[in-house]
Amino acid sequence: MTDTRLSADLLHDIVQAALKAGADAAEAVSADRRALSVGVRNGRLEDLEREESRDLGLRVFVGRRQASVSASDLSAATQARLVERAVAMARLAPEDPYADLAPDDRLARGPLPDLDLYDPIEPSAETMERQSAEAEAAALAVPGVARSEGGHAAWSSSRWRLVTSHGFDGAYQGSAFSLGVGVIAEKDGAMERGGESRSTRHLSDLPGAEAIGRTAGERAAARVGARKIASTTAPVIFDNRMAGQIVSPAIGAISGPSIARGTSFLKDRMGQRVFAEGVSLIDDPFRRRGMGSTPFDDEGVSVERRALFDDGVLTTWLLNSAAARQLGLETTGHASRGLAGPPGVSTHNLHMEPGQRDLAGLMADAGTGLLITSMFGPSLNGNTGDWSAGVSGFWFENGVIAYPVNEVTVAGKLTELYLRMVRGSDLEFRGAFNVPSLMFDAVAIAGK
Repeated sequence: MTDTRLSADLLHDIVQAALKAGADAAEAVSADRRALSVGVRNGRLEDLEREESRDLGLRVFVGRRQASVSASDLSAATQARLVERAVAMARLAPEDPYADLAPDDRLARGPLPDLDLYDPIEPSAETMERQSAEAEAAALAVPGVARSEGGHAAWSSSRWRLVTSHGFDGAYQGSAFSLGVGVIAEKDGAMERGGESRSTRHLSDLPGAEAIGRTAGERAAARVGARKIASTTAPVIFDNRMAGQIVSPAIGAISGPSIARGTSFLKDRMGQRVFAEGVSLIDDPFRRRGMGSTPFDDEGVSVERRALFDDGVLTTWLLNSAAARQLGLETTGHASRGLAGPPGVSTHNLHMEPGQRDLAGLMADAGTGLLITSMFGPSLNGNTGDWSAGVSGFWFENGVIAYPVNEVTVAGKLTELYLRMVRGSDLEFRGAFNVPSLMFDAVAIAGK
C-alpha cells in the first residue's frame, strides 16, 4: 500500500530543497500506480503483466527559466541529484516570458470534491482471465465469426499528488477496469475484423463479459461481404463510437498553444457560430465516476463545468497558465502534464448534448447515404480545417442498411461541415469524450 503521509512529506522536502538550491519557485508531483493486465487467445492464457511503480517529477523556475526532471528511484541520493540537476538545467535554459507557477488566486482551495473515482476492489489474475475467456467465447459463438484476436482485461489503481512552493498541496486517487475482445469473421474467403472494449472507474459499472463478446462478434459478422462504392456526394452519418473523431479537431483548434502560435482554423472565431444551432459541447470535470474527472488541473488550478461551444458559438479557449499569459487572458483550468516537461492543455469529461432523433431516425431522414462505423488515417490541415479520413461502414437506402462497404474516403472543410451537423439522441458515456451519432448532408465520398 502507498504511504500517503510519506508521499506528502517527500514532495514538500524536495520543493524546499529546490528553493534552497537556488530555484525561485518549484513544483513536485508523484505518481503511484499499480496495474494488472491479462490476455487470452482461444481460451488459453496468452500474457500476464503486473506493474507497481512510484515516480517523481520536479519542475523548477529560476527567474523566467524553467527545467523539469523525473525519476523512479526515490532514494535520498537520487533526490539530491534530481534537485541539483533541475536547478542547473534551469539556469542554462532560455528565458520564457510566460513561464511561472499558476497564479495564486486561481489555485483550488478548501476541501476537494469527492468524485467517486476510486474502487478498492482488486480483481485477481484468475478472475480477469476467466472474464477475458468468457468474452472471447461469446464473440466466437456468433455465427460467421471464424477466429479470435484475443480477449483482454485490465485493472489499475493510481494516485496523483501535486505540491507547489506557493502553497498548493492536492491529491486524488482513481481506479480503472477494462474488458474487451477482438475477432475476425469470414465468408467466401473475405475476412473482417470487429471488436468491443469498455472501461469504467468502478467494476460494478463494467458491462458483462457475455454482452461485450456478443457485441464484438456481431460487429465483425455484419461487416463481412463489404463492397466498394462509386465516388459520389451523399449524406454521411458517423455512429456514436466514431463521431468524436470528426469533432476532436475543433478541440485541438481551441487549445491555447495553437491559438498563440496562430496555427488554428478557429483562431478568429471566438464568439462566433462554429457548430449548427443547438449544438453545445460541455466540459465537466465533476462527473462522478467520470473517466476524465478531476478536482483540480495539473497546475493545481480550480476547475469548473463549462460549455466550450454554447448553441454552436465558441465561448472559450483551453488555457493553461503559460498560454493564458501569452494571450493576455486567465487560465481556464485545463493544464495537463506528465512527470516531466511543462504542462500542455486537455479537456476533462467532454460531451456533446444529444439531439432528438435516434440512429434509425437519422438514417430515415437522410434516406440514402453512408453510415460510418470505422475510421483510419484521418488527415487535417490545422490552418484551414480541410479534413479527410479513410472509413468503412454501411450503405443505407430508404433509411435501411443495405450492405457493408469499405475502402472509402470522406472529405470536407470542417468549418462548413460543422454548420450542417445534425445530432442524434444516442449519447452514451463510455469514456472521457462522448458524442452522439452525427449526420452531415452532401459530403464528398471517394470510392472506386
